[in-house]
Amino acid sequence: MNSFHSVTIDRDRCKGCINCMKRCPTEAIRVRDGKATIISERCIDCGECIRICQNRAKKSVYDDFSMLENYKWTVAMTAPSFYGQFAGVDDINVILTALKRIGFSSVFEVSCAAELVTHLTRRNFERIKASCTGPVISSACSAVVRLIRVRYPALCENVLPVNEPFHLAAQMAREQAMAETGLAPEDIGIFFISPCPAKVTSAKAPIGIEKSYINGVFSASDIFIRLQSVLKKIDEPEQLMKSGIVGINWATSGGESAGLMTDNYLTADGMENVVNVLEEIEDGKLNNIDFVELNACPGGCVGGVLNVANPFVARSRIKTLRKYLPVSQNKLDTGDNSHMFWEEALEYEAVFKLDDDLFEAMNKMKMISEIESRLPGLDCGSCGAPSCRALAEDVVRGTARESDCVVRFREQLEQLSRVGVDLSNVLPAPFRYGLESNTEDKKHEKP
Repeated sequence: MNSFHSVTIDRDRCKGCINCMKRCPTEAIRVRDGKATIISERCIDCGECIRICQNRAKKSVYDDFSMLENYKWTVAMTAPSFYGQFAGVDDINVILTALKRIGFSSVFEVSCAAELVTHLTRRNFERIKASCTGPVISSACSAVVRLIRVRYPALCENVLPVNEPFHLAAQMAREQAMAETGLAPEDIGIFFISPCPAKVTSAKAPIGIEKSYINGVFSASDIFIRLQSVLKKIDEPEQLMKSGIVGINWATSGGESAGLMTDNYLTADGMENVVNVLEEIEDGKLNNIDFVELNACPGGCVGGVLNVANPFVARSRIKTLRKYLPVSQNKLDTGDNSHMFWEEALEYEAVFKLDDDLFEAMNKMKMISEIESRLPGLDCGSCGAPSCRALAEDVVRGTARESDCVVRFREQLEQLSRVGVDLSNVLPAPFRYGLESNTEDKKHEKP
């Protein structure tokens, strides 16, 4: 697995709370020595820890705007969710024109590629559906694809083997720029404006394809700030938009499914809901559904942590912007479209593997179960692991001790309290039960 991750931790800001740890869908975070740490191979860069961290200790790494200076021709790729970030803008062409005025040579809409992916999926759906058991799962959300790869091995075959629209858009944008300018590929820089860290990671370490055509990734919030002073100066924008409602709809949850012209689909957004749906698919409870669209961020890409606007407000703005657009402006030709499919099948990454030796792994699993049975089952997180099961696993892996459990520690203190040592204030209130009574009883014993 590629070692690049967009999500990082600022240890100076981290206060050692367990909020991020409890929200991580792959149990990739531990709190040790008063600081959160990320188990790299488990991280899917979904951004949940960034969303929940009140100390802003989690952040996303992306490229610096100065990268534009390295190329003779630069292209800004806009995700459809980007349009919902701007208040008072009633024409998408204004945003696209503003991008050219802050330094980009041209623009390319990811929504154009999204319309092609929609058409491709419709054309090949029956063949793809026949190759798996249960519903076909959208591959548009990078975080969901990575979640399936590390946590749901049986569902890898269900994932739609089609490139994410922004990867396809990058290839199209480069070919278009080469044709228009006559420049060599290395002189052209393709830059994606990302709504989330998962797509930053996907651009740097793509799944299903050998290489990405993207040269750099900027955050939507960074570009948003740069555009503010320029937007007000645009009276007559260039007519740059080349996509329609079908492509713009991809900005919000359910937008991809709506373009497939079928009613037999299911959509879910928000990581907790995504996990619940994947578990039901794994259990065979949704085999009557044809297509499942899942988005890790609440509301879809408009809810990405690199955006600025409230996702509900952004959704409303996009609904207004698409009102008078044509249904679609991009359709596949009858030629070879194999480049739109993954070059490699999605394969399970055994990041939770206990040992390379099967017999040893089974022994370790037995040890984990035995340790877990001795733990209280509260999943309180006070030990620095997200659950009692996770702590038991850490103990077996040698990265934690069973005594890290605060309840087990309480039992040790309780023994001391029986000999008259007042330890009622050593533990937090939820774990003090029994200590106060033991101390009081000892005080009233006759000498």
